[in-house]
Amino acid sequence: MDSTLLLSQLLNGLGNGLIYFLTAVGFTLVFGLMNFVNFAHGAFFVLGAYAAFELTGRGWSLWVALLVAPFIVAAIAAIAERVLLRRMYRLAHTYQIVATLALAITVQEIVTLVWGANSFTLNAPESLSGTVDVGPVTYPWYRIFVVVLAAALTVLLWVLLERTTFGAKLRAGSERPDMIVCLGVNVFRLFSVTFALAAGLAALAGVLATPMRGMAPVTGTEVLGLAVVVVVVGGIGSFGGTLVAALAVAEVQSIAVIYAPAAGNVIVYVLMALVLLARSDVVMRRLSHA
Repeated sequence: MDSTLLLSQLLNGLGNGLIYFLTAVGFTLVFGLMNFVNFAHGAFFVLGAYAAFELTGRGWSLWVALLVAPFIVAAIAAIAERVLLRRMYRLAHTYQIVATLALAITVQEIVTLVWGANSFTLNAPESLSGTVDVGPVTYPWYRIFVVVLAAALTVLLWVLLERTTFGAKLRAGSERPDMIVCLGVNVFRLFSVTFALAAGLAALAGVLATPMRGMAPVTGTEVLGLAVVVVVVGGIGSFGGTLVAALAVAEVQSIAVIYAPAAGNVIVYVLMALVLLARSDVVMRRLSHA
């Protein structure tokens, strides 16, 4: 096998894996803290990309879009949580899935109506348009930037969750929601902030991914599927497990491109099925806890 091709695919897997992590960690945060299954999560990924598309189309740079688009989507998510989804918290997961799927379909149809059904891409900033030699591989600067930025955000997110009062509240709420109520924490406000944070991270991932892979209204379905795989393989509510699983899933897909290009997603979903079988008792117990 060509070692240059292998190294190139491993680097691609690293970048894609960090994108998957930024997407999936929000999904697992919402489920871990709120016991809420959000099947509209992929729609926020897509909305971030289309917000960036609109901003760049109006003359703003991708740098501005990277900063602004996640906040736009986070605000939309906060409104959706407050107006539509909050009443679903105490209902069974079946109702949550139906409601958030309806929201995802609505977002997809609105995106299609406003921007059309065709896919699009975003141009990388001119300062990141060149290439750099990584050993024997000539690799795009933009992909290097994505790896560095996503890795830095991963560290910052870990600090937020593990070393701040906000993170302590999230962990306490995940383990003992009744306890944080007794401590005077506004649970609904905590839920709203967490939901908006999760959506903002997914939107940022969508903006970062678009120059590499393109975007279309239906992309959210694929992204949601990958997020579910990552969360199941990594463990629901586990930050470290989600990171490892995201990298593993992306590397499996990247290596599969060399040997069996059409089998990458099949292998990933088979992996999820095997993990579900191995952890069936734990997973079903968690999913049945409403």
